[in-house]
Amino acid sequence: MEKNIGNVDKVVRAILAVVLAYLGYAYYGVWYSYVLFLIAMLLLVTIITGFCLPYKWLGINTAKKKK
Repeated sequence: MEKNIGNVDKVVRAILAVVLAYLGYAYYGVWYSYVLFLIAMLLLVTIITGFCLPYKWLGINTAKKKK
């Protein structure tokens, strides 16, 4: 898998993951809290791997190109 997520994209995803995880914790027990946790975990996985499958499908690459 070729990395297609840049540093700025990773920071935005990290902030969004923290916010979604907090909201999932704040509304724990409600059905959508599990959805918020799941989305936060998916964002964290994309940050760790540096790869986003929808970006690949759409031809988006925010990572710096290697020379």
